[in-house]
Amino acid sequence: MKKYLPIIGVLAFFKFIIHWFGNQNYGFHRDELLHLSVSEHLAWGFMEFPPFIALIGKISYLLFDYSLLGVRLFPTLAGLAILYLCCAMAKELGGKSKAVLIAGVCVLAFLPFYRNHTLFQPVAFDQLFWTLGFFFLIKYIKTENHKFLILMGATAGLGLMNKYTMLIWGFGIAIGLLFHKKAELYKSKWLYLSGGLALLIFLPNILWQLSHDIPFLLHLEVLKSKQLDAIDPFDFGVSQLEFIFTFIVSLIGLSAVFFDAQLKKYKSVGIAFLVIFFTMWILQSKAYYFFAAYPVVFAVGAVKIEKLLSAKPKWNYAVVAVLILPAIPFIPQLTPILPIESYVEYTDKQSIDGRIELTGDYADMFGWEEQVALVDSLYQEYCTDGITNCVIWAENYGEAGAIKILGDKYGLPNPISRHGSFWLWGYQNKDADIWISIGNETSSVNSVFEEVELVKRIYHKYAIGEENGIPVYICRKPKVDIEQWWKDYENHIFD
Repeated sequence: MKKYLPIIGVLAFFKFIIHWFGNQNYGFHRDELLHLSVSEHLAWGFMEFPPFIALIGKISYLLFDYSLLGVRLFPTLAGLAILYLCCAMAKELGGKSKAVLIAGVCVLAFLPFYRNHTLFQPVAFDQLFWTLGFFFLIKYIKTENHKFLILMGATAGLGLMNKYTMLIWGFGIAIGLLFHKKAELYKSKWLYLSGGLALLIFLPNILWQLSHDIPFLLHLEVLKSKQLDAIDPFDFGVSQLEFIFTFIVSLIGLSAVFFDAQLKKYKSVGIAFLVIFFTMWILQSKAYYFFAAYPVVFAVGAVKIEKLLSAKPKWNYAVVAVLILPAIPFIPQLTPILPIESYVEYTDKQSIDGRIELTGDYADMFGWEEQVALVDSLYQEYCTDGITNCVIWAENYGEAGAIKILGDKYGLPNPISRHGSFWLWGYQNKDADIWISIGNETSSVNSVFEEVELVKRIYHKYAIGEENGIPVYICRKPKVDIEQWWKDYENHIFD
């Protein structure tokens, strides 16, 4: 592998530089604010996801405080590891320098990875665990060394502590291994030891879920009704075709494990890939969930292409050009390497009623600083006399996360919110004199308080629609039992 490190190093350098510029632009995404917020409440689980992202958030805070560049370094490092593993798989499959190059370029050219490896979300780490698991599967098939089964189990366990979609990966692998040497592995203790290790690592989160009435099921139910049911199954398949050149490489790789004489011993990989694809399709998963499966077929496809072009090796460079050149113009739309004004001009976004509609991810990076600044001004006005008790009540996890993370530099107290994991952390002081409400509509605050004063509605040129025009209220004199009001909302925390 050492002789291929210069190739991998050059590719990794370009990926790192792109993310270096993209990672420090705009602001925190609402999901990033949530993931940093839960890192202040480390536990074996949360209402929306397992605990791994919180642990990484805590490490990020200890190293870099709440630095945007520091936080986003971690998904970028995951992306670089995926690039390395993709190249390593190509080498393990018998590829030489051209295969290693093409495999790495596929990771560079696959546009969704720029978004995934920018944002501090479980997605990047999910892709890393899937890729690492496939790497160990290839090593096991190649060597029959059982230590790689154990490493697969450890990877699966850690992956489950990051994102529950790892269950689908495990299901695909289990089916795929039925076709390896006539399922002989199912007669071996090593497969069950591997599964047992995965379960042992995952067990703390299972126990946490059980002790909290399995909030994952409520979250899944709401996610299904609000998002997944609206997904056309046809769109899931079509979404895989949007990145046509890398898709062609993946098809070449998938076919190779079934028909190439030297590669078909890895058919378990191809079967797992197909099982995962159709399982996600049937479950109406979001298309990007499946993107974690691509690096392994990129690697196989790269090896097959190198073999096909063995008589004309220079043509491999043409393949590289065809992969990477069409992707370059779209990179600014996936990671914010351009200043916002330049991006608006680059994409020819037009102002409508004083607002510019950005893509959802970019729009979700704007407006939080302004919200926090306004809340701080009210807090300074009403709550710093040493007598008045105040609570900051945010409607959703984005607003609450902004107060919690961005409000740190103002010295603001932690907010409360009934949304998601914030509900777990309670209502703080039910006898507070002043409640500063942000994002809650008139009907909500009027149902809880006798005195309600609208201070302002917050608008932002680039912020996402649901965060434009949000109201900020000063509220006094609760007319409900706050403790009961909080408890009654348990089944609505994802509304």
